[in-house]
Amino acid sequence: MQLDDRLMAEVRDANLSYLILAQRLIRADRVQALYRLGVSEEVADILEGLSPSQLMKIAASNMLMCRFRFDDEMVWSLLTDHGRAQGEGAEGNAARLHASILMAGNVSEAIDS
Repeated sequence: MQLDDRLMAEVRDANLSYLILAQRLIRADRVQALYRLGVSEEVADILEGLSPSQLMKIAASNMLMCRFRFDDEMVWSLLTDHGRAQGEGAEGNAARLHASILMAGNVSEAIDS
């Protein structure tokens, strides 16, 4: 199998895993799922209602269904403790908390729009 074929197979596998996970999260705890997935109520309704055959058809796309929820360098720096000698302790915890707050704000903006 060529590299491109393998990559496309991996994209399809990732898509199917993501869609199944999204459905499980939505069915288990809708409010938490909206936050964790970063999707609106309308998108959650669609995802929840997909049949297994629809999941397979969507997953077969050559486009990755999930994406990074943020493209802010500051969030990535906070998450990775970039430039810090120590990522543990109170300072590391504060950085991760700050990153979580920033990401939650991004979710809120996406849902409101």
